[in-house]
Amino acid sequence: MLELTRRMTPNRTCFDRVAGAYMTEDGEIDDTFNIHFLKLSGPEMKKNLELAKEIPFARTNDQLKEYKIPESLKGKDSIYQLLDALKACSLKNDALMDVLYEQIGDGFPADYPYAVFVFHGVYDIPVKAKDKEWLEGSEEIYDFLICTVSPIKTEYEPDKPIFGFLYPAFSDRSSDDSKVDIYNADPSLLAEGLLYKLAGIRA
Repeated sequence: MLELTRRMTPNRTCFDRVAGAYMTEDGEIDDTFNIHFLKLSGPEMKKNLELAKEIPFARTNDQLKEYKIPESLKGKDSIYQLLDALKACSLKNDALMDVLYEQIGDGFPADYPYAVFVFHGVYDIPVKAKDKEWLEGSEEIYDFLICTVSPIKTEYEPDKPIFGFLYPAFSDRSSDDSKVDIYNADPSLLAEGLLYKLAGIRA
């Protein structure tokens, strides 16, 4: 995860797009945005990077856990078919983004307004020699999504995420689309509906 977050700085960002929705207390979409990441202003880019980094920077096996995706959650009309489609189009399909926001709103009952931000990133995983020196070229291109769910602290200003995920999982320096990394800021207060939607697990 540390290797991945090194590419989450203003000068070396691996993100090419960010989209998001501001949700009402009832889980309805209030407003949305969708923008090329490099078109953000300096301060906005910094705030968005800090938001996205909360997920991979989290405490592994505590706040951030890796889950095997059940076969029942794949295939036609599944949430993972949706996520794969969003990854393939780099978040540029607003209709698909709205479906994702609706899925999250359905699985995240809250009595307060919140924001859903989705980041698309591409990371050329560098070759690492046996002596752990970096070599030229890349072993693999890691194409991924980071999603954050955050309470809104002021108008259109998300607080730190309380839930999120990284898909596909980044495991052993490689992409693993059979797994997802799921984040809960407080492991004792799981977002049960979203955990079930993404991992098929009843907390």
